[in-house]
Amino acid sequence: MKIILKNGYVYDPINNINGEVMDIFIKDGKIVNEFREKDAKVIDCKGKVVMPGAIDIHSHIAGGKVNTGRILRPEDHRRFVIARKFKNGKFFRSGAGFSVPSTRITGYLYAKMGYTMAFTPALPPLMARHTHEELSSIPIIDKGALTLMGNNWFVMKYLKAGEIEKCAAFAAWLLKAVKGYAIKVVNPGGGEAWGWGKNVTSLEDRVPYFDITPKEIIEGLMKVNEMLKLPHSEHLHTINLGRVGNYETTIKTMKLARGLENRDRHVLQITHAQFHSYGGESWKSFESKAYEVAKAVNKMKNVAIDVGFVTLDPTTTMTADGPMEYYLSSLTHLKWTNKDIELETAPGVTPYNYSPKSAVSSVQWAVGLELALLVEDPWRVMLTTDHPNGGPFIRYPRIIAWLMSRKYREDFMKNMNKAVEKRAIISSLDREYDLYEIAIITRASQARALGLKEKGHLGVGADADVAVYDINPEELNTAEYEKIERAFSNAYLTIKSGEIVVKEGEVVNEFYGKTYYVDVEVEEELMQEVERDLDYYFKRYYSVNLANYPVSLDYLTNPTKIERKIERVKVIK
Repeated sequence: MKIILKNGYVYDPINNINGEVMDIFIKDGKIVNEFREKDAKVIDCKGKVVMPGAIDIHSHIAGGKVNTGRILRPEDHRRFVIARKFKNGKFFRSGAGFSVPSTRITGYLYAKMGYTMAFTPALPPLMARHTHEELSSIPIIDKGALTLMGNNWFVMKYLKAGEIEKCAAFAAWLLKAVKGYAIKVVNPGGGEAWGWGKNVTSLEDRVPYFDITPKEIIEGLMKVNEMLKLPHSEHLHTINLGRVGNYETTIKTMKLARGLENRDRHVLQITHAQFHSYGGESWKSFESKAYEVAKAVNKMKNVAIDVGFVTLDPTTTMTADGPMEYYLSSLTHLKWTNKDIELETAPGVTPYNYSPKSAVSSVQWAVGLELALLVEDPWRVMLTTDHPNGGPFIRYPRIIAWLMSRKYREDFMKNMNKAVEKRAIISSLDREYDLYEIAIITRASQARALGLKEKGHLGVGADADVAVYDINPEELNTAEYEKIERAFSNAYLTIKSGEIVVKEGEVVNEFYGKTYYVDVEVEEELMQEVERDLDYYFKRYYSVNLANYPVSLDYLTNPTKIERKIERVKVIK
């Protein structure tokens, strides 16, 4: 299909296009140079905003704990139901779920908002096949999975022994085996300690048996990541998530990135930073420390954050940080579930109700917004809710409106607990994001962070993933925030790989996007050493066979390989 989008206000930060009225030409699933209108579908976008398709770098949309969340909370299914229906002769599947929607409608809901890609951020290697099966049932959007390594026995063994090259070779093997995209670290060392009924609370704590610290794990995997030249940075859920006073640990963690540089991207991503920016001595004195964390981010040019906004909804929390979920369940006295996944991770799931009447929830809401408004460089900010932990991804349009409209924030706070005015500074912040900055934090910064050069922009050669919104920048009034939220909730058009999939807020077409994974080749001799270790330790210590791990390409829809060939793994001092 050939499509011409005419006369739209284009926002494409990667190409420095800020609201310029221009035409976008699409052919064979790509953005191309100008061609004649003959035989092309011409769509007039006059008075509308044109952006690249949006990207979600961190959203729990598939995998073992996501499915566990669906099972644990049948009450969540009743809150949001899409009935099956016909559109233009096409048959669409039904689905349900508010905070944890079923796989089919996950794709539909993302596409309605103009999103064309999402990454699930916590792939337990042993659950890789199941995770990819779920990803493959999500229509329309492209996707990928970040592989959990922060509590892996081989990682800790090699790093403790100072065998950084072997750790890098193991990481390369694991990514290739499970078809993962990046290195994900969750509560480094804490997941292993949880197997002994313990946790880690300091970067210097020792992990039982392995005698390694969270600091050593974080630093070691950052070096591994850069040695392997992976497209994305280390994706870090650091220790003490959700704990009062944890902001000091967060700032110390960011400083571990000093001395490492990458010209194409940052070297460390602090994920769902809102949950790591808390002050106070107890929950009674709980307060925002977003100002201090944002100040540290502003100084650390090689560190970025995704925010993990709180949307003040009832939701289902889930994380590979088992100790944290147990702690949360002990606070709320709500049901929870937890399981260890063969020496790698210990996920937990529990419901949580963020209420605007709650002092804690209100301050958490403020923390996320303060981070986004106080970090000076939007290229190091990414819009997420840590779906569904801070709230469901369907609230992204509301977050966009909060960021763009101070009046919306003020009006929203009128019905909130007064602690938000005493223990946070959100009411004093005048900054309002413009459409260009929104395009950065929802598209451009995420594409750049993932190292995907064909995503997040509308330049020639980019994938034809495009979103058109019914907003006229010339008439934009941020006081009319309902219009902003409504427009970003229901894209006028969503084009995926050159095909129109959403028209005036309704899904009209369905197909399956790509699944991205990384394939790193390291020197053969080193890989043979690691494979001998794998064979030895699996036979003696694991309760499953090594053959349970590798995932064939049959599990992936339209598998898309990102190759990295490392002739010699070099130690980074």
